[in-house]
Amino acid sequence: MSLFDVSPRSLHLQAQLEHFMDECIYPAESVYHQQMAESGDPHFQPPILDGLKAEARRRGLWNLFHPHPQTGAGLTNLEYAPLAEIMGRSIIAPEACNCNAPDTGNMEVLELFGTAEHRALYLEPLLAGTMASAFAMTEPDVASSDATNVELSMTRDADHYILNGRKWFASNALHRDCKVLIVMGKTDPTASPHRQQSMMVVPMDAPGLTVRRNLPVFGYHDREGHGEIDFVDVRVPTKDVLKGEGEGFAISQARLGPGRIHHCMRAIGIAERALDLMCRRAQSRVTFGKPIADNANIQDWIAESRIDIEMIRLLTLKAAHLMDTVGNKAAQTEIAAINVAAPAIASRIVDRAIQVHGGAGVTEDFPLASAYAHLRTLRLADGPDEVHKRAIARRELRKHIDSRPELLVR
Repeated sequence: MSLFDVSPRSLHLQAQLEHFMDECIYPAESVYHQQMAESGDPHFQPPILDGLKAEARRRGLWNLFHPHPQTGAGLTNLEYAPLAEIMGRSIIAPEACNCNAPDTGNMEVLELFGTAEHRALYLEPLLAGTMASAFAMTEPDVASSDATNVELSMTRDADHYILNGRKWFASNALHRDCKVLIVMGKTDPTASPHRQQSMMVVPMDAPGLTVRRNLPVFGYHDREGHGEIDFVDVRVPTKDVLKGEGEGFAISQARLGPGRIHHCMRAIGIAERALDLMCRRAQSRVTFGKPIADNANIQDWIAESRIDIEMIRLLTLKAAHLMDTVGNKAAQTEIAAINVAAPAIASRIVDRAIQVHGGAGVTEDFPLASAYAHLRTLRLADGPDEVHKRAIARRELRKHIDSRPELLVR
């Protein structure tokens, strides 16, 4: 990481966060799972999280993601990236430090585009960790990998918009403290493709808004939930439009850039945890008279996993460095590349760890099965692999534009 001149402040926070993980987070994981099991509610908010949040705030490990020093840690992408990786090693650490998606992205949107009222009603409670939020863009009836496809209608009616349609995979929508949605829909179907969409702030208790169900992911009912939501004549005041009508696509691009790198760094954290578990298991299990760690194929998996982690970490840090120095647009290729590489490679490492654990690897006794489900899902979140590969390929082909002038057309 020294290749990218990580600041002394980031290094200090990394050390502090490592101590917090060792002293508080890892010991709390069993308590967390016990409290969840005893509740019988897949969307229960375990009391252990409240204590961890308080301790994280006390230690100054709060809102580390937030780039604005007035309301957060004021770190660059490069400074924050190793911290996101460390938190990614545990399912509970990001929320304990108020650095969990989709709240992080929503807070940045409200910071950049929200009104004073939005800040008071939603941003300040989100920053304080007393409220949760959800982001509603994906829809069940269209290919949402193309954001211009969204169909939820936002029809102007005097000083309101009337929303009709359905969203799904609205992560956090089942969270106990979720009070607000940021919703993307279509305000002007006749405008140019990237000016048809707008984003609005919609409270969860708005009349006509109904959470129909939680969507399990590979059979897991994630605690925060992935909501399928109906909008039937939901009235939203014009003052709750973010940035302005027709700005929805632009906001989505501003929101997804930093969020994508956060996902990738957390994925690397998962991979590190899986490699650690793999090594421990390989050294502790004996077959045919020797530890399985002595087998050449197991050593190959361990070595390949270390190589894989270092490669995706360096690529992700390069993307973070470019975002900080030349901007998100100039770093588009690297951002797309890490979105393909990090979840896929981390999944492969987790798969190796599962194999080393044998039958235990697919149970809930270890975090590997749920990690695998999460990483596989991440290859669809914030755009599927194919969309990112398409973007990379088109940029490469434009370098040879003399033979294909039509590629100049987006």
